[in-house]
Amino acid sequence: MNIQHEALKQFNYQINYAINNYSAHGMSCGQFNNILIGGLGGSGIGGRLVKNIFANDFPLPVEVVADYTLPAYVNDKTLVILGSYSGNTEETLAMFEEVLERGSQMIILTSGGKLGELAKENKLKTYHIEPGFQPRMALGFSLTYLIQIMGDLMGTPKSEELKTVASLFEDCTAYHQEAEEVYNAIQSRAKAKFVVLSDGPFEAVATRFAQQVQENAKHECFTHVLPEHNHNAIESYYGTLDTVFFFLDSNSNARVTTRFDFLVGLLEVENHKIIEIGVEKFTLASVYQTIHRLDWISLLVADARKVDSLNVPNIASLKEYLANA
Repeated sequence: MNIQHEALKQFNYQINYAINNYSAHGMSCGQFNNILIGGLGGSGIGGRLVKNIFANDFPLPVEVVADYTLPAYVNDKTLVILGSYSGNTEETLAMFEEVLERGSQMIILTSGGKLGELAKENKLKTYHIEPGFQPRMALGFSLTYLIQIMGDLMGTPKSEELKTVASLFEDCTAYHQEAEEVYNAIQSRAKAKFVVLSDGPFEAVATRFAQQVQENAKHECFTHVLPEHNHNAIESYYGTLDTVFFFLDSNSNARVTTRFDFLVGLLEVENHKIIEIGVEKFTLASVYQTIHRLDWISLLVADARKVDSLNVPNIASLKEYLANA
């Protein structure tokens, strides 16, 4: 049994768990000047995703921080949402202590650990995530909680829409098959580095895919965002590059889609491998579905490379080094 494959098949379970275990936090946007979401790696990507998901609707500035320290503006009019799957991420714990000093209200997402203890001691609103998963394979929990938190802040509950989303993953077979088709298309170039080009709404989805390829497949993967990419990185595209390109287009801006079309023509001249993954419309469902397809691709690349997609020795070594420093 492949543990990572089994974890991914539980995406529906994770989404429903977060729906069923969610309870209202009783806060509203009118209480705050801004929102800060803190977290790293698999525990932090949910914040980036909800920032993109709510970009056109949320009435307050939202910033995502993956560091030890907070921006200077954070104060008692900031709502801080901190997430750490293990509850022991040292950067997130450092942010927690700083938030207490600043007097901001906090919401916590964790499976326990030190962060869970501190949240309980300080009587903070906490959303529990089920333990037993790798943080990067537990996105269904954190993302679904965050969407509900943000929706309630706006006074627009998201639970019914999320139940519909969850139903899309009762059977993962189709997503797995689509991922296999993509892998078969890139198989001959699978040792080349991966470059993911996205539009703005799919920026966090692209980052998520890169993180999954890096951790699961132990493979180089980089991201660029259009239109900014077209003002700099495009000038490195001469000759034949040892690269597989993934294009993620949310179809939110016709001018950006036109830019993708130009890049296809530019890169195909040198016979580059391009995988286009687009959606008809940027919706909650399309975000979840695109993430799930890409997660499967990362695992198939890992399997083909015959690497251990479960363990992360370099990250473990770094944590040990930091603990002894």
